[in-house]
Amino acid sequence: MKKIFSVFALLIFSFSIQAQDKKAKDLLDQVTTKIKTYNNIVIDFKYTLNNSKENINQESKGNVMMKDNLYVLNLMGVTKLFDGKKTYTINPEDEEISISKFNEKDDNAITPSKMLTFFNSGYKFSWDILQDVKGRKIQYIKLTPTSPKDQRKEILLGIDNQTKNIYNLIEIGKNGTKTTLTVNSFKTNQPLSKNQFTFEPSKYPKYYINKLD
Repeated sequence: MKKIFSVFALLIFSFSIQAQDKKAKDLLDQVTTKIKTYNNIVIDFKYTLNNSKENINQESKGNVMMKDNLYVLNLMGVTKLFDGKKTYTINPEDEEISISKFNEKDDNAITPSKMLTFFNSGYKFSWDILQDVKGRKIQYIKLTPTSPKDQRKEILLGIDNQTKNIYNLIEIGKNGTKTTLTVNSFKTNQPLSKNQFTFEPSKYPKYYINKLD
């Protein structure tokens, strides 16, 4: 009887886990669907990196503007612009600009769609905790990389229950490093300049141009 009860309990637990995993996938699908409805997205965020073993504690603010497959990212004093064909990394401190071609076949290539929908492949996901953040209900989904070569142990993705937008992303590495990206402002369908995603060399007359390929 005890053995039968144990098997029965295990089956109930298994069905419960599957149901929670389905809830997690359904919520992630809602996030993906919502993102696809926007003409453009402008995000202000805070980025932190911590590793107590290495005594590392960094914090910085950044912003990113995205439209279709184009983006301008500003972080740690460096600007990265992608015009659909090439990526321009602009470093004012060194007065240097690195230019590289975009390879569509490269699975590791970063694009705006991947920034906000990276979770659609390469991860197992499960339902996690619900937190109240200044009156906002943030539901967390735990993402576990399926590749053993991935240096990340797990990722916690916080989603605003009401808007279905991403609130924050907590990445925990196998080496103990923890990085957190928290969205301070999430705006959509903003009036952007016609040349917002166009690299203009005339703005950087004294910069060294480094063509990587």
